[in-house]
Amino acid sequence: MVNCRCGLLTLKQEPVPLKSVEVEVEVRDHVATVVSTLNYENQEDNPLEAVFVFPLPGDAAVCHFSAKIGQTEIVAEVKEKQKAREEYDDALSSGQQAFLLEESEQSPDIFSLSVGCLPPKESASIRLEYVTELAVQADDGLRFCLPAVLNPRYQPQGSGDQGGSNIQMTSIPASKVPYSLSFCARVSSPRPVVKIESNCSLDPLQYLNTEQTQATTKLAAGHKFDRDVEVLIYYKDAHQPTAVVEAGEASAKPGTLMGDPAVMLSLYPEFPQSVMSSVASCGEFVCLLDRSGSMGVQLNNSENHQSRIGSARDTLLLLLKSLPLGCYFNIYSFGSSYEHIFPKSVEYSQKTMEEALKKVGEMEANLAGTEILRPLQHIYSQPCIQNQPRQLFVFTDGEVGNTKEVIDLVKKNSHLHRCFSFGIGEGASSALINGLAKEGGGHAQFITGTDRMQPKVMQSLRYALQPAVIDVSVSWDLPKDMSVSVLSPPITALFQGQRSLVYAQLSGQIPEAAEGSVTVKYTLAGQPSQNQFNFSLRPAEDSGLTVHRLAARALIRSLEMENRESKDQQDESVKKKVVELSVQSGVSSAFTAFVAVNKGDGEAIQGPLVQRNVPTAKMLFAVTQSLQIAYNSFSAAAPKGGRSFFLKGMFSTKSRKKRSVERSQVSTTKKSEKSGVAYTEQCLSFDSEDMCESTGLRQRDPLLQLVSLQKASGCWDLAPDLAAAVGKTSEEVEKQKPASVSQEVWATILSLIWLHGFKMDSKDEWELLAMKAVSWLRAQNVSCVEECVDAGNALLGCKVQKDVLGL
Repeated sequence: MVNCRCGLLTLKQEPVPLKSVEVEVEVRDHVATVVSTLNYENQEDNPLEAVFVFPLPGDAAVCHFSAKIGQTEIVAEVKEKQKAREEYDDALSSGQQAFLLEESEQSPDIFSLSVGCLPPKESASIRLEYVTELAVQADDGLRFCLPAVLNPRYQPQGSGDQGGSNIQMTSIPASKVPYSLSFCARVSSPRPVVKIESNCSLDPLQYLNTEQTQATTKLAAGHKFDRDVEVLIYYKDAHQPTAVVEAGEASAKPGTLMGDPAVMLSLYPEFPQSVMSSVASCGEFVCLLDRSGSMGVQLNNSENHQSRIGSARDTLLLLLKSLPLGCYFNIYSFGSSYEHIFPKSVEYSQKTMEEALKKVGEMEANLAGTEILRPLQHIYSQPCIQNQPRQLFVFTDGEVGNTKEVIDLVKKNSHLHRCFSFGIGEGASSALINGLAKEGGGHAQFITGTDRMQPKVMQSLRYALQPAVIDVSVSWDLPKDMSVSVLSPPITALFQGQRSLVYAQLSGQIPEAAEGSVTVKYTLAGQPSQNQFNFSLRPAEDSGLTVHRLAARALIRSLEMENRESKDQQDESVKKKVVELSVQSGVSSAFTAFVAVNKGDGEAIQGPLVQRNVPTAKMLFAVTQSLQIAYNSFSAAAPKGGRSFFLKGMFSTKSRKKRSVERSQVSTTKKSEKSGVAYTEQCLSFDSEDMCESTGLRQRDPLLQLVSLQKASGCWDLAPDLAAAVGKTSEEVEKQKPASVSQEVWATILSLIWLHGFKMDSKDEWELLAMKAVSWLRAQNVSCVEECVDAGNALLGCKVQKDVLGL
């Protein structure tokens, strides 16, 4: 058997120059400042260049980069990207120590750090600082994620925006990451901190004051940086609107973004419960499911060895059963190619639902790469259905390289639909998942650690079924002689319990103890509404420049997108604006990079420069036995007498020549003429769930078993499978049925009682389909509901009240 690995080539046994990562997080209300220190050590006999490619949150604003060698600290400057690269290359050619930090040109959540000319036996500490917003979760928690896993990104051939990047990637199984992580977090808020949770082991929470508005925690000792670190922070009264005013930088010119005060609004409009509890009975629901090889990875939380694709199939079952009669739907799946169940969206009925579920049940992670752009283009080319608002649900593990191109396409079509995105598993691109939802006016969810996919997807479906909030506007009321310039894109979507952040620049003199107010107007269910709140214009103390940097980041992203949308792809005027703003604010962009050169005493470092690519964690998704399966499947790809390796779409590497770097392109399929080795993009596709099913190890969840029996109308048939799902025999169910009631009514009431009696902890998953069942029952004008409920309780041993069922 060939000695092959799942993942990219690793390190060929060379010493790893990155020894440890130290992270300090300062959370202030719903914004985090993150300081990462990366400690390098060159244990080799030659000068070393270490290249480390790593992920950051997609909306992070990198605002500081410095290096410390011995007692010498060098602070990097932000410069136009090509100039920064040339300065770095020139320094290395001269034998000087240099450092370069740059953002990938394909995706804003991937960065490359080059540590150049580190002398033999020398150590260096790299300090990286960024600020980021914290997303609000369904349970009111604020989510902070420190990405560790960087899955290789698949770049489709012929994709646009391939403007040369030196970003390159090596990855190894997460369990073999050779560097450690220390992590501590300090949290402060005007409201008490209720609790902090994590997918990793934390030391007990320690409060720093009696009001419990400040707290600290850290990772338990011994943690390896082998997974994303997710932290959930819970405040009391989390959904209050807030405004933070921040003074400008004293050394910056007045009238500029950094010189003027800036404000960050956090808006939480409250909608009437009577309106939000109603569910739409129309819409075109289009699901787009990732079936690339990596979707065969086992979910971390899966006790029954379920894979990502297996969980997605179960989720689509729940989603299809929860759709309202009268809507339209279709399901697409994609990998290197794409498929659809119906040529165009069809009306939701028992027949179309059954046909879709049959094909969903056959879906496997067997479509190779991750080319999401082409199916999206096809979906957008389909005409919209009159009076059926299009709602797009995208399920992916996010391993794509052309992130910006995909997001641009969604924004271009944002007026035609809303997009709800789901990042599945460790390493999903936050830039892709958040970008799809933000530009598509929808909502983003991440399924990691112990998360279940089903409740998160059903929450988004509830959002999609809520009455749409339209005609959103934000107006300001400020003291005389003050003006405001909004830097954020206009708000296009508002959801119950979801936050919208608005950044703005304030001009003019701020009076003492002055107040401003903001009014949010919108139309909901045909009725105009508004929310207003007042805020102090007095700048917050000790806030640093966090708001300014996040505001600069928001404006930079808008300008970058404007540049990509321009007919002239190299719109120099927009690019110039981005570079000026990036340099002025010290915040990274696609057109700039951080560069630092240690000129020291001017003596050149002697010896040949050796390059080492520091590996990043990649989640290993197959057991040892599966390697033989993969080898047999793809051995035909190897040249005669050669060897076959399984590589996920990677960033290829090229050596620097005269330090004038020819930036690498993504490699998908190539053949080495020298070695006779074939590299195939088709990643090992192994669905561990299927192995369990074939050996009888996995039994279907009783909840999903019951849900699978529900009809499109909302009712259930009285059948042996239903009896088995509720834990009874057919004879017991038939015997207990009231004589005057139909079999369908009895089966439907029995199912509702079982859901309320035994599955209340999963109510988020079945609530919508239960509402559909109740609507069906009401339409039957059943006269003996109370008798049926009593009989059902007696049979199942429950005490569920009729009112609780909604009857």
